Amino acid sequence: MSAPLLPEHISRRIAAIYEEIETQYDQVAKELGFSCTGCPDNCCDSYFLHHTYTEWAYLWQGLDALPAEKRQGFELRSRQYVRQSQEVLARGERPQIMCPLIDNGRCGLYKHRLLICRLHGVPSSMTRPDGQQLLFPGCFRCQEITGDNEDVPRMDRTKLFQDFVQIEMEWLGVKRKVLPKVKMTIAEMIIKGPPEFSHCRV
Repeated sequence: MSAPLLPEHISRRIAAIYEEIETQYDQVAKELGFSCTGCPDNCCDSYFLHHTYTEWAYLWQGLDALPAEKRQGFELRSRQYVRQSQEVLARGERPQIMCPLIDNGRCGLYKHRLLICRLHGVPSSMTRPDGQQLLFPGCFRCQEITGDNEDVPRMDRTKLFQDFVQIEMEWLGVKRKVLPKVKMTIAEMIIKGPPEFSHCRV
């Protein structure tokens, strides 16, 4: 299966956003004295949903570069993940299942991991279009450092999300009017294959 390659300039812009996230994340972590080293938990069992075609395609660029056997292994794990998560969701519970891309305790697609995966950990904030500010406390280990104090260093998600919306608009163009909204786990993105637009009549 061959993923539709994103235009080179779009791929570069996504990579630039990811680099900015790493810079901001490292700065906030340093100010807080926060590190994942020695943590007894693994954040990669968190249930995350992802929402852009650009990240879906970027993920598949990474998958396409893998040896076929490795990619097929991730696809098999993804099917197991989806089956298990659907059973948990049917009980009205939130799944806590290891991401299918985890390989020997590490992300098997680290350079192509998605936005939410990169943001998780340190405190952050986001200002909605209506002006309301949302605060995110970070992972449990970070909350042990910050306690109930809201006046702590935070990453600002606002521009990062705005940049991704802009990229999505530029890449998809008028297709955005007919394409369904993306709301999938990484496992579902893997099972469905790369995004396909041939059905679009625009």
